[in-house]
Amino acid sequence: MNSFYNKEELKNLGLKSFGKQVLISKKCSIYSPEKIEIGDNVRIDDFCILSGKIKIGTNVHISAYSALYAGDYGINIKDYAGISSRCTLYAQTDDYSGNYMVGACLPDNVRNIIGGEIILDKYSIIGSSSVILPNTVVSEGVAIGAMSFLEKNTTTEPWYIYVGSPLRKLKKRNKNILNLVKEL
Repeated sequence: MNSFYNKEELKNLGLKSFGKQVLISKKCSIYSPEKIEIGDNVRIDDFCILSGKIKIGTNVHISAYSALYAGDYGINIKDYAGISSRCTLYAQTDDYSGNYMVGACLPDNVRNIIGGEIILDKYSIIGSSSVILPNTVVSEGVAIGAMSFLEKNTTTEPWYIYVGSPLRKLKKRNKNILNLVKEL
């Protein structure tokens, strides 16, 4: 038995669009599939959660137990980007200041939702167990180390490695990936 949806099953999910060679685990939870666009050569592993307006480019891998909470703000994962296991991306979150209540079961008049698009640019990678908050840009070629935290309104400089909580620039990242992609 295949643990990934076949083409006919993918059609029945109701995705906005999907390309060729798309592998989505049958153990993945998908909410608002009509807002999700998926390019070619994409693999989404077991126990992932995809919710809201999500755009996934080509040659993207989302590892097991990762969660993408996009809401209507959106998460845009560009070509050749990757998300390691147990990462969580929040394009929207509650206001924890104490001025408002928190929780999806409460009415909007007592909550304050903070949101903004998350962009993972080409050739970027998010290390295992990292957390990304709203309105964040992971620039082209950036590698985020495991267990890192990207606060809201974070923007990284292209082709660097970043680590930690709070996030800090570690060193320049090699661009040899650009030569390897020509071989594909």
